[in-house]
Amino acid sequence: MKDMHQTVRLARGRHAGPSGGTCVMELASLLAGEPFSDRPASACPVIGGVLRAYNDAVDDERRQRLYGMAASVVETAPGDAELLARVEHVVAWTKARTRRPWRRVLLGASVRAEDFDELGVQAVKALGRLDDSAHSELEELVRELLRLGRPPGAGAPASPGHCDPAPPSAAARSLA
Repeated sequence: MKDMHQTVRLARGRHAGPSGGTCVMELASLLAGEPFSDRPASACPVIGGVLRAYNDAVDDERRQRLYGMAASVVETAPGDAELLARVEHVVAWTKARTRRPWRRVLLGASVRAEDFDELGVQAVKALGRLDDSAHSELEELVRELLRLGRPPGAGAPASPGHCDPAPPSAAARSLA
């Protein structure tokens, strides 16, 4: 599987292995050198929930723009304070963009992976029509979430805002 991340195509859904395509988070697991999974241990589950939901909802052209985001989510697993800040940020961001009744997300003592998935689904639904403007809003949300996990003064990581379609090998180089 070495260097598989350089030839994969981003695809909707969950996959058994990279030869059949990957979602953005499965690509992140490959870039992190972890076992193939849509829930890499080194990635923030909040950001992962948002990216999985968007990956599965968006058209193929925009999905291919997510390669840089796969690279930027590696090594973002938060501590408790950062995790809570990211959850609160996504909830506030989503509430500010929708008139639909907010489906309460239960994040208590026993958080399940599905809680982060539901948070991501609600955020993506709040984008409305998934056009270029929505894609830009999603990129900005991810940048904001990444900043919430950085030490003060560290600034934002390499910007996922410049995730135009690029060969997968370009995403891999961004880790170097």
